[in-house]
Amino acid sequence: MPIKNWKTIAVPLGFIIFALIILLTGGKSLMWNAGALGFLMVYFWILEIIPIYVTALFPLIFAVPLGLSAPTDLATSYGNSVIYLFLGGFLIANALEKWDIHIQFTRRILKLSGQSKVKILLGFLSSTAFLSMWISNTATALMMLPMAIAVIDALPEEKKEGKFPILLLLSIAFAASIGGIATLVGSPPNLIMAAILSKTFNIQIDFITWFKWGFPLSVILVAVVYFLFSFLLGKERNEKVDSFSLKHQKWTPVQLKVLAIFFLTVFLWTFKTVIANYTGFKYSDESAVILTASLLFLFPGEKKDQKLLEWKDTEKLPWGILLLFGGGLALADILFRTGIVDLVSNSFNSMIALPYLALIFVIVLITTFGSELLSNTAQVTIMIPVIALFAVTNDLPVIQLCFAVTVAASCAFMMPMGTPPNAIVFASGKIKMYQMAKIGFVLNLIIAVIVTAFTFLYVEKNSILPF
Repeated sequence: MPIKNWKTIAVPLGFIIFALIILLTGGKSLMWNAGALGFLMVYFWILEIIPIYVTALFPLIFAVPLGLSAPTDLATSYGNSVIYLFLGGFLIANALEKWDIHIQFTRRILKLSGQSKVKILLGFLSSTAFLSMWISNTATALMMLPMAIAVIDALPEEKKEGKFPILLLLSIAFAASIGGIATLVGSPPNLIMAAILSKTFNIQIDFITWFKWGFPLSVILVAVVYFLFSFLLGKERNEKVDSFSLKHQKWTPVQLKVLAIFFLTVFLWTFKTVIANYTGFKYSDESAVILTASLLFLFPGEKKDQKLLEWKDTEKLPWGILLLFGGGLALADILFRTGIVDLVSNSFNSMIALPYLALIFVIVLITTFGSELLSNTAQVTIMIPVIALFAVTNDLPVIQLCFAVTVAASCAFMMPMGTPPNAIVFASGKIKMYQMAKIGFVLNLIIAVIVTAFTFLYVEKNSILPF
C-alpha cells in the first residue's frame, strides 16, 4: 500500500486496540479504561493521524461513558484558568503582529547587531527569543523566517551553500523554543505544568515566580547557542552581509498605544504582589491579561471606526492550543485519579538510588529525546503528574523536578517534528534533515547538562506541599 495511504490502516488499528483493551478487561476497571484512553490519545498525538487539537477532545467523547470523569470534572479541565491566561496572551500577541511591532523590534536589534555574519546570528537569536517570550513559538518562527530568507537570498550564489544559511535558519527554530522558556505564557508546556501542579498539588506558580527561573535560563541557553554557532561558522565568522537592509521606521501612534497596553500587562504581572500588599487589591495573572486584552477592543486604531483589535482579527488566533490545554489537563486528571500515574511513578523508583544530580540529568534526557517524537505539550501532560507524584512519594523537590521536565520538553532540536519552530524552518526547504539532526543532537546534550545544573543550583528546592 502506498505510504500516503498509511492512515487508512492506522486509524482503525488505533481504535481496534483501544476497544480490545476495554473488552478484554471487562470494561469495569477504571485503571484499564483510563489506560485505553491514554493509549488512544498518545497514539493519535504521536502519529498526528488527525489534528492534535481534535485528539484533545477525546476525553469529551469517551471519559463519561467509560466512567472516568463526570461532566463537571471535564468542565473544570477545559475551563481551567490558565486557558484564559493564554487566551489573553494570544490577543495581545495578535495586536503586536497586526501593527508590525515585531518587525520594529527586529529592525532595531539587527541595526544594533551589525552586519557581520556572527553578529547577524546574534541579532536573529536575540530578537527571535525576545519575541517568543510573549508571542507563541509558532507565530514567532513564522514571522522571523521570511526575514532570514531575505538575508540568505541576498548572499552571493557561492556563499549560499556555506554554513551561515543553515545556522541562520536554525537560530530561528532554536531561539523560538528557548525564548518560550522565559515566561509563563511563552510556551504551552509552562502553563500545563503550572495548571497541573495547581489543580493536583495546590502549588501555585505565577508569572513572576516562573520568570525569575525561566528568564535567566533562557538567556544562558541563547548565549550557548550563539557561542556554538559562532564556533561552527569557522572562517565565515567575520564575513559581512551588506547587500540587504531593514529600513528604519518611526513608531506610529497606533504602535505606541499597543506597546503601552503590552507594558501595562507586564507591569500588572510583575508587581501583582506589591499592588496587593499596598492596596489590598488582589487579582490573578489571567484577570490582568484579560483586562488589558479587552482594552485593545476599546481604543481606536488608525481610523475612527477602527479599534486596535477587532473581533475578526481573532480568526487568526491558534484556538486549537486552548483545546489542547483542556484535553491535556483532562487526560492528566483521569490518569491521576485512576491510579495510572501512581503505577508509572513507581517505575521511577529504580532510579532513586542515583545521586540527586544524576537523577535530574536522566529525567531531563528522557524528556528531551522523548519530545523529538511526541509534542512537547503532550510530553509535559504525561510526564508532570508522574514526576510530581514520584517527587512527593520520595520526598524530593517537586517544583525543581517538574521545572526540569517542562524546560527539557521545549529543548528538542534534532527532528523537524520535535517542535513547531523546527517544522516551520524545515518546511522552508533550505535545510536538510541530517543537518538539523547533527547540530540538534550536540545541542540537546549540551543543553541537557546546563538545564540539569541550572535546575539543581537555582530553582527552588522546597518540597513541602501546602496540604
